[in-house]
Amino acid sequence: MTIEQSQNTILTSPKKGNLVCVGTGLQLAGQIGALSLSYIEHADVVFSLVPDGFCEHWLKSLNADVRSLQPYYAQKNEVKNRRDTYAEMVGAILDEVRLGKLVVCALYGHPGVFACVGHLSIKQARSEGFDASMLPGISAEACLWADLGIDPGNSGHQSFEATQFMLYNHVPDPTTHLLLWQIALAGEHTLTQFSTTTEKLQILVEHLNQWYPLSHEIILYEAANLPFQLPVIERMTLSTLPDAKLTMISTLLIPPASKMTLNEEVLAKLGITALDIG
Repeated sequence: MTIEQSQNTILTSPKKGNLVCVGTGLQLAGQIGALSLSYIEHADVVFSLVPDGFCEHWLKSLNADVRSLQPYYAQKNEVKNRRDTYAEMVGAILDEVRLGKLVVCALYGHPGVFACVGHLSIKQARSEGFDASMLPGISAEACLWADLGIDPGNSGHQSFEATQFMLYNHVPDPTTHLLLWQIALAGEHTLTQFSTTTEKLQILVEHLNQWYPLSHEIILYEAANLPFQLPVIERMTLSTLPDAKLTMISTLLIPPASKMTLNEEVLAKLGITALDIG
């Protein structure tokens, strides 16, 4: 091959595709990392999955080719399994990666927390030999601790998706904070519905009552999406949860119901007394 032929091959060969999944944070434009912002600005195509038109418009101000993934969800009066929706989203993303483009998938909050599209797309891209990576974003959990003024390091915390918590033998520690995500879908296992029922929430309450009294205070939380909004922080008793007004971004926080106790056996092995702990 001559030098001229080699140069022509380089010029005509498609560049190798690359996928980067980034998080936009919770509040419009204010919670995104500098590196994620740069990828959005320089991408050949940006796929977006964000909660409102404000965020979509902001992304379009950064890149001329922004494509929303929202239309892949079931449309009005359509019953569609979300597994099919996610597969179609991944297919659309990978089609552009295969064309040799730098593709960015901009996802609300953190792109890898309760958001399977990023993980599925990265896994598929890597299996086909493409470079794929994820950059973190500010999640709803990060906002929750800040808005409620709680340091989860003081007593620890556990975190479960609400339906998974109901269907599997998870055992919460009532001395820690318990987070139940997607509470508005509690008990919904078909992946075709976008709401739970009062009856299913009552089953959850009865399940939680093994560890928490019905009079125990719980908190429904929703992070603010826009800078001029305030977070939703609604306190109630566990017994009243079935009647609560829930949205798709509602998160349930159950504060500790009992105090931590010292592990005397480990203290003895360490040569520590209760007085040393303070």
